[in-house]
Amino acid sequence: MKRFASFLMISVLSGVLTLAGYLLFIDEDNVFVQESAGIPAYTPVNINSLPADANADFTEAANKSVNAVVHVKNVATVRRSPFSSSTTQALQGTGSGVIISPDGYIVTNNHVIQNATQLQVTLNNNQNYMAEVIGADPKSDIALLKIDAESLDYLPFGNSDNAQIGEWVLAVGNPFNLTSTVTAGIISAKSRDLGMDANISSFIQTDAAVNPGNSGGALVNIYGELIGINTAITSQTGTYVGYAFAVPSNNARKIVEDIIEYGDVQQGVLGIRGVQAANLPGEYNIQISEGVYVDQVEAGSGAAKAGIRSGDVITQLDNVKISKFSDLIGYIGSKRPNDVVSVQVIRDGNPREFDVTLTKYEVYQIKAIGLEVTNASEDELKQRKVSHGVKITRGLTPQMQNEQLYGTIITAIDNVQVNNIKDVEKIMEQRAPGQPISVTFVTPDGEKQKYVWR
Repeated sequence: MKRFASFLMISVLSGVLTLAGYLLFIDEDNVFVQESAGIPAYTPVNINSLPADANADFTEAANKSVNAVVHVKNVATVRRSPFSSSTTQALQGTGSGVIISPDGYIVTNNHVIQNATQLQVTLNNNQNYMAEVIGADPKSDIALLKIDAESLDYLPFGNSDNAQIGEWVLAVGNPFNLTSTVTAGIISAKSRDLGMDANISSFIQTDAAVNPGNSGGALVNIYGELIGINTAITSQTGTYVGYAFAVPSNNARKIVEDIIEYGDVQQGVLGIRGVQAANLPGEYNIQISEGVYVDQVEAGSGAAKAGIRSGDVITQLDNVKISKFSDLIGYIGSKRPNDVVSVQVIRDGNPREFDVTLTKYEVYQIKAIGLEVTNASEDELKQRKVSHGVKITRGLTPQMQNEQLYGTIITAIDNVQVNNIKDVEKIMEQRAPGQPISVTFVTPDGEKQKYVWR
């Protein structure tokens, strides 16, 4: 096992091999998504109107898809040599993108367009356009582009929650600069967490052949609906060996709409810290193997206000079964702050249900010391007997994760008082890089400490 793990590599599907919805209302079997932010509304396919052999015929879905998937070329400005100040333009990498509206909005991966000074988009008919980056979310690896065009073929968003394991899908993209390539496979798993970093991921896994250059391309069901954005593969060689991963369409659509309407991603949170029920030690005496065990509830969060408490096991959100933490992350990732989610839990062996209003996820990552912080509530400050500070939510590196600093309050950085995460951001932006960083902590036990990172 260790030998396999040592060779396992997450490869990004761009030419440089770097790794990188909302408004959904479900009423029984009917799905309706309101049109928002210029993105066409999702209209469910009438399966009964399809030919009887539709499950065996991919031609219609392929014909719909190839004209809506584009080739994205990332051009960056680079130095000619370490000894020269002159620069030149060079191809940084290539990938794919999906047209999601007739007026030229294109969704792709953030790693495809990262650090680009120019982006060229080529349609399936070989027309070229220069693209503008409207916005991006590095955490989800989703970016939104815009080209100046009208009446384009586009792919409608499907409902990725309805995708089933074993369902046929097509991957459409430009692997190895082979434009308009379509491969077929099945959905191998849902809510797959790759464990790439401290962030829990929730991908659709497929065995459709996906290779470098497919990044940002479409994962399409047999009805021609976009159900995912192809993002990564697991491979020992950097090329396809049978496992590929896509960002679910519900999450991608929500991110795109947030970027258009708000300029950034509006992420809602339940306000709990938990662990998969199956991973709990025996002394917890939990008889449930599927679900998320609530270890801690954030003070002032929607979960706390609704009545969820430590020891509950979350088994369902709205109509979506929650077996593991990545199920929860994936579903909440398609929601916004102030959305109300029905949370079903098991408490003391009995089912309970709570309506939770999601709160806004506001954090800042102090990458220089490997910590993520958020605003502390008044109750949390009172418990530590301090008047100001921000709360550590997690470590960003294995070393800081081992320190188990969750809940610790930072009251000052470089001897400057901090009241909120905006203060932290301002201090970090104004300080000289490479200089030692001093941080004043107050632990959950009320002990005051000061550390210096050099």
